[in-house]
Amino acid sequence: MISDNYEKDIFLQPGELHFGQHDTRIRTLLGSCIAITLWHPAKRIGGMCHYMLPEKLSNNTSALDGRYAKDVLQLFMKELEKNGTFPYQYEVKIIGGGSQFPSQGESGVPDRNIDIGRQLLAKYGFSIKVEHLGGQGHRSVIFDVSNGDVWIKHVEERLDISY
Repeated sequence: MISDNYEKDIFLQPGELHFGQHDTRIRTLLGSCIAITLWHPAKRIGGMCHYMLPEKLSNNTSALDGRYAKDVLQLFMKELEKNGTFPYQYEVKIIGGGSQFPSQGESGVPDRNIDIGRQLLAKYGFSIKVEHLGGQGHRSVIFDVSNGDVWIKHVEERLDISY
């Protein structure tokens, strides 16, 4: 059951990441983007990101940017280091990558986002516990850091328009 007793209720915009304590709920809305949740059961800490694309198109800046999968995993690793934890200690859930415009021949962003997310999680030593990926439409995601629960509402949009 979803509680409303949170000191911190965070809504992630695309490109944002939040890592918090047991008194935190993190929410977001996804289309072709991906959310990854990390939860440490013993410490009851965790975080969620909302990345938009696999990687930067140019490397003009060395600053890490949460809009990109490759950068967001590095940002997560900084949080783990701050908390003295390791990837194998976390329960990981990866959500999103829904096709938003299937009839218009999307450019493959959802599939590339899914693939890079899986690859990077494995590269950094995380094991995925739950996946809710692909398909059509958008997803609402709520992550309860107190117990690691993630609620997902997947709305498959099917437009039948005739003229």
